[in-house]
Amino acid sequence: MDKTFSCAADAVADIGDGASLAVGGFGLCGIPSTLIDALYIHGASRLRVVSNNCGTDDHGLGVLLGAGRIARVTGSYVGENKEFARQYLSGELEVELVPQGTLAERLRAGGCGIPAFYTPAGVGTPLADGGIPWRHHPDGGVAVASPAKETRIFDDREFVLETALTCDFALVRAARGDRHGNLVFDKSARNFNPLAAMAGRITIAEVEELVEPGDLDPDAIHLPGVFVQRIVALTAQQAADKQIEKRTVTG
Repeated sequence: MDKTFSCAADAVADIGDGASLAVGGFGLCGIPSTLIDALYIHGASRLRVVSNNCGTDDHGLGVLLGAGRIARVTGSYVGENKEFARQYLSGELEVELVPQGTLAERLRAGGCGIPAFYTPAGVGTPLADGGIPWRHHPDGGVAVASPAKETRIFDDREFVLETALTCDFALVRAARGDRHGNLVFDKSARNFNPLAAMAGRITIAEVEELVEPGDLDPDAIHLPGVFVQRIVALTAQQAADKQIEKRTVTG
């Protein structure tokens, strides 16, 4: 039952080339930066990533992206990452953009064993009708476009069928966790981390504070340990290393 690993490098050592990854975080909030850095050193390439966004040019998944290690991204937001946009528009990177709520539900459905679901989001748009560029030619033309999706009428309203997402691995970050893999997330870090964790066949969690089983109030646990296979306890320095995506000040 003790799922702890001595270091992040050991926890990601079996992530191979071409693996699919569900990665938690929202912007730079709650990103599993220590696991991502370990994966960068490990050297896996041609990764297929499912994440709300892809970090920034210098942090989070942007580190792997800048090194040319990511082949495909399924996400909702390009954000502040200029390299993400450049690779997509130049044809180096395949990108499937998904409405944020749909992405969250596709991850949750994958974790719950639900193969697909209907949603009104995207009906009457290229998201349902197909034709959104997934990959460009270097000359700017469309190399791969999204397919049309099935739609159906329920109570006189049209819905589009979306499929669940599961991945070979999931990388997430939690504020607290015990050796059995039960996790607690802090504030907006709870947005995508639990969902990404549910969608991974092997889920690896870095935790800012590791506690013993029984120390967490059962009513306070956000994700039960059944979804988590590996735990890495962060050092105090690693836990404190949190980047800010965009600083704003008031006059």
